[in-house]
Amino acid sequence: MSRRTHKTLLIVAAVLLVLALAVFLRSKAPPEAARLLPESDGIIYFNLKAIRTLAHNNFQPPDRVPEYQQFIDAIGIDPERDLDQVAIALHRMPDPNGPNGPVAYSMVLVGRITGPRLNAWLDAHATSRETYVGHTIYNLASQDRTVRVAQIGYDVVAISNTPTPEQIHSILDRHRAAALPFSGSSLLERHYHDVPLLSLAWGVGQIGLPFSESGSIHVFGFALPLEPDSTIIASVAPTLPVPGSLAALRVKIEEIAPTQDKAASQAADLSTLVTLARSLAQPLADTNTNAAFKELLKTAEVEQHGECVVVTATIAASTLAHL
Repeated sequence: MSRRTHKTLLIVAAVLLVLALAVFLRSKAPPEAARLLPESDGIIYFNLKAIRTLAHNNFQPPDRVPEYQQFIDAIGIDPERDLDQVAIALHRMPDPNGPNGPVAYSMVLVGRITGPRLNAWLDAHATSRETYVGHTIYNLASQDRTVRVAQIGYDVVAISNTPTPEQIHSILDRHRAAALPFSGSSLLERHYHDVPLLSLAWGVGQIGLPFSESGSIHVFGFALPLEPDSTIIASVAPTLPVPGSLAALRVKIEEIAPTQDKAASQAADLSTLVTLARSLAQPLADTNTNAAFKELLKTAEVEQHGECVVVTATIAASTLAHL
Protein backbone atom coordinates (compact mmCIF):
# COMPACT_ATOMS: atom_id res chain seq x y z
CA MET A 1 0.00 0.00 0.00
CA SER A 2 1.44 3.37 -1.01
CA ARG A 3 1.88 6.18 1.47
CA ARG A 4 -0.64 8.28 -0.43
CA THR A 5 -3.29 5.52 -0.30
CA HIS A 6 -2.58 4.97 3.38
CA LYS A 7 -3.07 8.71 4.06
CA THR A 8 -6.33 8.71 2.11
CA LEU A 9 -7.65 5.76 4.11
CA LEU A 10 -6.75 7.52 7.37
CA ILE A 11 -8.65 10.63 6.26
CA VAL A 12 -11.71 8.58 5.28
CA ALA A 13 -11.60 6.71 8.60
CA ALA A 14 -11.33 9.99 10.52
CA VAL A 15 -14.32 11.44 8.65
CA LEU A 16 -16.39 8.31 9.31
CA LEU A 17 -15.43 8.44 12.98
CA VAL A 18 -16.51 12.08 13.25
CA LEU A 19 -19.82 11.30 11.52
CA ALA A 20 -20.44 8.33 13.81
CA LEU A 21 -19.66 10.49 16.85
CA ALA A 22 -22.06 13.18 15.61
CA VAL A 23 -24.83 10.60 15.14
CA PHE A 24 -24.15 9.19 18.61
CA LEU A 25 -24.25 12.62 20.25
CA ARG A 26 -27.45 13.48 18.40
CA SER A 27 -29.07 10.23 19.62
CA LYS A 28 -28.24 11.16 23.21
CA ALA A 29 -29.56 14.71 22.88
CA PRO A 30 -33.14 15.63 23.77
CA PRO A 31 -35.59 15.92 20.87
CA GLU A 32 -35.31 19.22 19.05
CA ALA A 33 -38.84 20.22 20.02
CA ALA A 34 -37.85 19.97 23.70
CA ARG A 35 -34.53 21.72 23.14
CA LEU A 36 -36.33 24.73 21.71
CA LEU A 37 -38.31 25.29 24.92
CA PRO A 38 -37.37 28.22 27.17
CA GLU A 39 -36.26 27.97 30.79
CA SER A 40 -39.11 26.55 32.83
CA ASP A 41 -40.14 24.69 35.98
CA GLY A 42 -41.20 21.54 34.15
CA ILE A 43 -41.22 19.95 30.69
CA ILE A 44 -43.62 17.41 29.19
CA TYR A 45 -42.97 15.73 25.82
CA PHE A 46 -45.02 13.42 23.55
CA ASN A 47 -43.71 11.58 20.47
CA LEU A 48 -47.07 11.20 18.74
CA LYS A 49 -45.57 9.91 15.49
CA ALA A 50 -43.95 6.98 17.28
CA ILE A 51 -47.17 6.29 19.19
CA ARG A 52 -49.15 6.19 15.94
CA THR A 53 -46.56 3.87 14.38
CA LEU A 54 -46.67 1.41 17.28
CA ALA A 55 -50.46 1.54 17.30
CA HIS A 56 -50.47 1.00 13.51
CA ASN A 57 -52.44 4.26 13.19
CA ASN A 58 -55.49 2.63 14.77
CA PHE A 59 -56.67 5.85 16.40
CA GLN A 60 -60.30 6.81 16.62
CA PRO A 61 -60.61 10.60 16.60
CA PRO A 62 -62.56 11.96 19.58
CA ASP A 63 -65.97 13.50 19.15
CA ARG A 64 -65.46 17.14 18.33
CA VAL A 65 -67.64 20.05 19.27
CA PRO A 66 -68.77 22.06 16.22
CA GLU A 67 -66.57 25.07 17.06
CA TYR A 68 -63.43 22.90 17.21
CA GLN A 69 -64.32 21.13 13.96
CA GLN A 70 -64.80 24.51 12.27
CA PHE A 71 -61.34 25.57 13.49
CA ILE A 72 -59.75 22.39 12.10
CA ASP A 73 -61.54 22.85 8.79
CA ALA A 74 -60.35 26.47 8.60
CA ILE A 75 -56.65 25.77 9.21
CA GLY A 76 -56.57 22.51 7.23
CA ILE A 77 -54.79 20.58 9.99
CA ASP A 78 -55.94 17.37 11.65
CA PRO A 79 -54.07 17.04 14.98
CA GLU A 80 -54.67 13.27 15.24
CA ARG A 81 -53.06 12.77 11.82
CA ASP A 82 -50.66 15.67 11.31
CA LEU A 83 -49.13 16.38 14.72
CA ASP A 84 -45.88 14.43 15.31
CA GLN A 85 -44.32 15.94 18.44
CA VAL A 86 -45.53 18.09 21.32
CA ALA A 87 -43.14 19.67 23.83
CA ILE A 88 -44.60 21.75 26.66
CA ALA A 89 -42.79 23.97 29.14
CA LEU A 90 -44.55 24.66 32.46
CA HIS A 91 -44.02 28.06 34.07
CA ARG A 92 -45.06 28.54 37.70
CA MET A 93 -46.98 31.80 38.13
CA PRO A 94 -46.29 33.97 41.20
CA ASP A 95 -50.03 34.63 41.58
CA PRO A 96 -52.02 31.38 41.26
CA ASN A 97 -55.22 33.43 41.19
CA GLY A 98 -54.09 35.52 38.24
CA PRO A 99 -55.23 35.17 34.59
CA ASN A 100 -52.92 32.19 33.98
CA GLY A 101 -53.79 30.39 37.19
CA PRO A 102 -50.91 28.51 38.85
CA VAL A 103 -49.19 27.56 35.56
CA ALA A 104 -48.52 29.17 32.20
CA TYR A 105 -47.39 27.22 29.15
CA SER A 106 -44.98 27.46 26.25
CA MET A 107 -45.30 24.83 23.53
CA VAL A 108 -43.43 23.65 20.46
CA LEU A 109 -45.48 21.62 17.99
CA VAL A 110 -43.88 19.64 15.16
CA GLY A 111 -45.57 18.03 12.17
CA ARG A 112 -47.51 18.86 9.02
CA ILE A 113 -49.05 21.82 10.80
CA THR A 114 -47.85 24.94 9.00
CA GLY A 115 -49.05 26.53 5.81
CA PRO A 116 -50.95 29.42 4.24
CA ARG A 117 -54.34 28.41 5.68
CA LEU A 118 -53.03 28.54 9.26
CA ASN A 119 -51.27 31.81 8.46
CA ALA A 120 -54.50 33.27 7.06
CA TRP A 121 -56.46 32.20 10.17
CA LEU A 122 -53.87 33.74 12.48
CA ASP A 123 -53.80 36.93 10.42
CA ALA A 124 -57.60 37.21 10.61
CA HIS A 125 -57.86 36.59 14.37
CA ALA A 126 -54.76 38.33 15.74
CA THR A 127 -55.34 41.45 17.84
CA SER A 128 -51.78 42.57 17.14
CA ARG A 129 -48.51 41.34 15.62
CA GLU A 130 -44.82 41.52 16.40
CA THR A 131 -41.80 40.80 14.24
CA TYR A 132 -38.90 39.15 16.04
CA VAL A 133 -35.70 37.81 14.40
CA GLY A 134 -37.48 37.58 11.08
CA HIS A 135 -40.60 35.79 12.34
CA THR A 136 -44.13 37.12 12.82
CA ILE A 137 -45.62 36.54 16.26
CA TYR A 138 -49.43 36.67 16.27
CA ASN A 139 -51.04 37.86 19.50
CA LEU A 140 -54.45 36.29 20.12
CA ALA A 141 -56.82 37.31 22.90
CA SER A 142 -57.93 34.44 25.16
CA GLN A 143 -60.08 35.47 28.12
CA ASP A 144 -57.76 37.72 30.16
CA ARG A 145 -54.58 36.34 28.57
CA THR A 146 -52.61 36.81 25.38
CA VAL A 147 -51.69 33.69 23.44
CA ARG A 148 -48.69 34.20 21.15
CA VAL A 149 -48.25 32.00 18.07
CA ALA A 150 -45.40 31.88 15.56
CA GLN A 151 -44.60 29.59 12.65
CA ILE A 152 -40.86 29.13 13.01
CA GLY A 153 -40.12 26.44 10.44
CA TYR A 154 -41.75 24.50 7.65
CA ASP A 155 -43.06 22.04 10.25
CA VAL A 156 -42.71 23.87 13.59
CA VAL A 157 -45.13 26.12 15.48
CA ALA A 158 -44.43 27.87 18.78
CA ILE A 159 -47.19 28.87 21.21
CA SER A 160 -46.99 30.61 24.58
CA ASN A 161 -49.55 32.13 26.95
CA THR A 162 -47.06 33.59 29.43
CA PRO A 163 -47.65 37.19 30.60
CA THR A 164 -44.66 38.52 28.60
CA PRO A 165 -43.22 37.62 25.16
CA GLU A 166 -39.89 36.63 26.73
CA GLN A 167 -40.59 32.90 26.47
CA ILE A 168 -41.60 32.83 22.80
CA HIS A 169 -38.63 35.07 22.02
CA SER A 170 -36.42 32.46 23.68
CA ILE A 171 -37.92 29.71 21.49
CA LEU A 172 -37.13 31.72 18.37
CA ASP A 173 -33.59 32.38 19.59
CA ARG A 174 -33.02 28.69 20.30
CA HIS A 175 -34.37 27.79 16.87
CA ARG A 176 -31.47 29.68 15.30
CA ALA A 177 -29.02 27.53 17.30
CA ALA A 178 -30.92 24.24 17.01
CA ALA A 179 -28.03 22.47 15.25
CA LEU A 180 -26.13 22.28 18.54
CA PRO A 181 -26.90 18.76 19.88
CA PHE A 182 -26.86 19.65 23.57
CA SER A 183 -28.45 23.09 23.44
CA GLY A 184 -31.53 23.43 25.56
CA SER A 185 -32.72 24.56 28.96
CA SER A 186 -30.88 23.93 32.22
CA LEU A 187 -33.71 21.60 33.27
CA LEU A 188 -33.04 19.32 30.28
CA GLU A 189 -29.33 19.41 30.97
CA ARG A 190 -29.86 18.27 34.56
CA HIS A 191 -32.45 15.55 34.05
CA TYR A 192 -32.88 14.36 30.46
CA HIS A 193 -30.22 11.65 30.93
CA ASP A 194 -32.60 10.07 33.47
CA VAL A 195 -35.33 9.58 30.84
CA PRO A 196 -35.37 5.94 29.60
CA LEU A 197 -34.31 5.40 26.01
CA LEU A 198 -37.12 5.22 23.40
CA SER A 199 -39.68 6.80 25.72
CA LEU A 200 -42.86 7.74 23.87
CA ALA A 201 -43.78 10.36 26.45
CA TRP A 202 -41.86 11.84 29.35
CA GLY A 203 -41.76 14.70 31.80
CA VAL A 204 -39.04 16.24 33.95
CA GLY A 205 -39.04 18.86 36.68
CA GLN A 206 -42.09 20.17 38.49
CA ILE A 207 -44.54 18.38 36.20
CA GLY A 208 -47.04 17.96 39.02
CA LEU A 209 -47.92 21.68 38.84
CA PRO A 210 -50.94 21.28 36.47
CA PHE A 211 -52.36 18.57 38.77
CA SER A 212 -51.88 20.52 41.99
CA GLU A 213 -54.87 21.35 44.13
CA SER A 214 -54.86 22.70 47.68
CA GLY A 215 -51.11 22.16 47.96
CA SER A 216 -51.04 18.53 46.77
CA ILE A 217 -51.04 16.59 43.50
CA HIS A 218 -54.27 14.85 42.48
CA VAL A 219 -54.40 12.04 39.89
CA PHE A 220 -57.58 10.04 39.17
CA GLY A 221 -59.12 11.62 42.26
CA PHE A 222 -56.31 10.49 44.58
CA ALA A 223 -54.18 12.97 46.49
CA LEU A 224 -50.56 11.85 46.11
CA PRO A 225 -48.10 12.31 49.00
CA LEU A 226 -45.96 14.56 46.79
CA GLU A 227 -45.49 18.31 46.71
CA PRO A 228 -46.41 20.13 43.47
CA ASP A 229 -42.85 21.50 43.29
CA SER A 230 -41.24 18.07 43.66
CA THR A 231 -38.64 17.20 41.04
CA ILE A 232 -40.12 14.29 39.08
CA ILE A 233 -38.89 12.25 36.12
CA ALA A 234 -41.81 10.40 34.52
CA SER A 235 -41.84 8.31 31.35
CA VAL A 236 -43.85 5.90 29.24
CA ALA A 237 -41.67 3.54 27.20
CA PRO A 238 -42.55 0.55 25.01
CA THR A 239 -41.49 -3.04 25.53
CA LEU A 240 -40.59 -4.35 22.07
CA PRO A 241 -39.99 -8.13 21.86
CA VAL A 242 -39.85 -7.87 18.06
CA PRO A 243 -38.91 -4.66 16.21
CA GLY A 244 -42.10 -2.80 15.35
CA SER A 245 -44.21 -5.01 17.63
CA LEU A 246 -45.49 -3.58 20.89
CA ALA A 247 -45.79 -5.98 23.84
CA ALA A 248 -46.53 -3.51 26.62
CA LEU A 249 -46.01 0.00 27.88
CA ARG A 250 -43.89 0.57 30.96
CA VAL A 251 -44.74 3.56 33.13
CA LYS A 252 -42.01 4.88 35.43
CA ILE A 253 -42.26 7.82 37.84
CA GLU A 254 -39.26 8.86 39.90
CA GLU A 255 -39.35 11.58 42.53
CA ILE A 256 -36.21 13.13 44.00
CA ALA A 257 -36.96 13.78 47.67
CA PRO A 258 -35.01 16.30 49.78
CA THR A 259 -33.71 13.58 52.17
CA GLN A 260 -33.60 9.78 52.47
CA ASP A 261 -35.96 9.94 55.45
CA LYS A 262 -38.46 11.94 53.41
CA ALA A 263 -38.11 9.45 50.54
CA ALA A 264 -38.77 6.53 52.90
CA SER A 265 -41.87 8.24 54.27
CA GLN A 266 -43.22 9.04 50.81
CA ALA A 267 -42.51 5.51 49.54
CA ALA A 268 -44.48 4.06 52.44
CA ASP A 269 -47.37 6.48 51.84
CA LEU A 270 -47.43 5.69 48.12
CA SER A 271 -47.43 1.93 48.79
CA THR A 272 -50.41 2.39 51.09
CA LEU A 273 -52.16 4.54 48.47
CA VAL A 274 -51.60 1.91 45.74
CA THR A 275 -53.05 -0.81 47.99
CA LEU A 276 -56.06 1.38 48.77
CA ALA A 277 -56.58 2.24 45.09
CA ARG A 278 -56.54 -1.45 44.17
CA SER A 279 -59.31 -2.14 46.66
CA LEU A 280 -61.41 0.80 45.48
CA ALA A 281 -60.95 -0.16 41.83
CA GLN A 282 -62.14 -3.75 42.21
CA PRO A 283 -65.89 -2.98 42.20
CA LEU A 284 -65.62 -0.79 39.09
CA ALA A 285 -67.47 -1.99 36.01
CA ASP A 286 -65.31 -3.95 33.58
CA THR A 287 -65.11 -1.31 30.88
CA ASN A 288 -62.00 -1.11 28.71
CA THR A 289 -60.78 2.01 30.51
CA ASN A 290 -61.34 0.51 33.95
CA ALA A 291 -59.56 -2.69 32.88
CA ALA A 292 -56.50 -0.66 31.91
CA PHE A 293 -56.63 1.26 35.18
CA LYS A 294 -56.86 -1.97 37.18
CA GLU A 295 -53.94 -3.48 35.29
CA LEU A 296 -51.77 -0.47 36.03
CA LEU A 297 -52.62 -0.71 39.73
CA LYS A 298 -52.06 -4.49 39.80
CA THR A 299 -48.56 -4.18 38.32
CA ALA A 300 -47.58 -1.06 40.26
CA GLU A 301 -44.47 -1.33 42.42
CA VAL A 302 -43.03 1.30 44.76
CA GLU A 303 -39.33 1.31 45.65
CA GLN A 304 -36.92 3.61 47.43
CA HIS A 305 -33.34 4.14 46.27
CA GLY A 306 -31.62 6.59 48.57
CA GLU A 307 -33.32 9.95 48.09
CA CYS A 308 -35.36 8.68 45.14
CA VAL A 309 -38.86 7.16 45.20
CA VAL A 310 -39.58 5.07 42.09
CA VAL A 311 -43.01 3.84 40.97
CA THR A 312 -43.26 1.47 38.00
CA ALA A 313 -46.21 -0.23 36.30
CA THR A 314 -46.97 -1.91 32.98
CA ILE A 315 -49.95 -2.26 30.72
CA ALA A 316 -50.15 -4.95 28.03
CA ALA A 317 -50.59 -4.14 24.36
CA SER A 318 -53.68 -6.36 24.28
CA THR A 319 -55.27 -4.12 26.90
CA LEU A 320 -54.29 -0.97 25.02
CA ALA A 321 -55.82 -2.32 21.83
CA HIS A 322 -59.28 -2.19 23.39
CA LEU A 323 -59.08 1.38 24.63
